[in-house]
Amino acid sequence: MAQMSETNDRGTSGSLHDGPLSGASALVTGSSRGIGRAIALRLAKLGARVVICGRQRSALDETLGMLRDVNKNLDENLGASAHAQIADVSSASEVAALIAATEAAIGPISILVNNAGIGSFGPVQEQSEATWDTILDTNLKSVFLLSRAVAPGMIARGAGDIINISSLAGLNAFAGGAIYCASKWGLQGLTACMAEDLRAHGIRVSVVCPGSVATEFGGKLAANKPNALRAEDVAHAVETIVTQAPNSFISQLQIRPLRKA
Repeated sequence: MAQMSETNDRGTSGSLHDGPLSGASALVTGSSRGIGRAIALRLAKLGARVVICGRQRSALDETLGMLRDVNKNLDENLGASAHAQIADVSSASEVAALIAATEAAIGPISILVNNAGIGSFGPVQEQSEATWDTILDTNLKSVFLLSRAVAPGMIARGAGDIINISSLAGLNAFAGGAIYCASKWGLQGLTACMAEDLRAHGIRVSVVCPGSVATEFGGKLAANKPNALRAEDVAHAVETIVTQAPNSFISQLQIRPLRKA
């Protein structure tokens, strides 16, 4: 559903690269490392202009350099068509600033990937109210804030993709996962309702539910997950969603490792 042309939504000259997302503008949250970085790089390789955001400047700058290298390999004129922004996506004011900075840098947002997420695990009776607030604000409230912010522009243009990165923890319960699962189960419901609200406007809202991924999420080292999914597997799922036929949409993708741990 992303615009696929040689001009972007501002009417200025787009990439000469004929990738499937040429002319599209994408915002990927939580994208300084891990799954978010892999998604951002995949979208850039498909021809999209990409804005990344996170809270650590050094990690963002590293990913931004990788994005600009991808762009230069596609088209020498695209060296500056990626942008990085420090942002707390659980804050409405910072989300507003992020959207403004994104559209100033790369044009109206045609693809939003809500990837920012955190986890804390342990018995429910040992969890604090502060932990609850932090996880729900990051994993669920941020999706509401960002989606609400980009939806009017997508409605006006009659097209757009909103992709929420959830987890199989949004479908299954496990000991020690009460708050994390609550955030991801909530994300499943939010995504499904958003899809019904926006599909009549030509906007696709999808959710990706990966199993264990070999990143440092939750304090576990990637080396300790030999059979886990890789961040690139989730990026491939996002690619599948944004390059599908324009008269359909994939509402949910579940991804599991081939071999169990």
